Amino acid sequence: MDEQLLEELKEILRITWNEEDTDLKKLINRSKAYLSKLTGASFDFSKEEWVKEILLERCRYMFNNAGDEFEKNYKDELSRLILLVALRRVGVIDGSVSGNV
Repeated sequence: MDEQLLEELKEILRITWNEEDTDLKKLINRSKAYLSKLTGASFDFSKEEWVKEILLERCRYMFNNAGDEFEKNYKDELSRLILLVALRRVGVIDGSVSGNV
């Protein structure tokens, strides 16, 4: 899955070379940790497309030195993600966090 995330991030960033792969992988891992710490949950990015989109967007912002803008611009999505994780945790909704709830 990490290789797939890397390829998707490189596509978003329009990177066709491999020299930055190590740094991009670190960026992906830091973004995963960010979402995990924010929500107290772990995610399956192969099944949870909406959460994967948030992860990749955070990576894009961080890559472009605009990390401080990410939370401001994605405030609604992050709030929704936190709420969905909480609802899942207390059993109000089942399964993975999806964009359809």
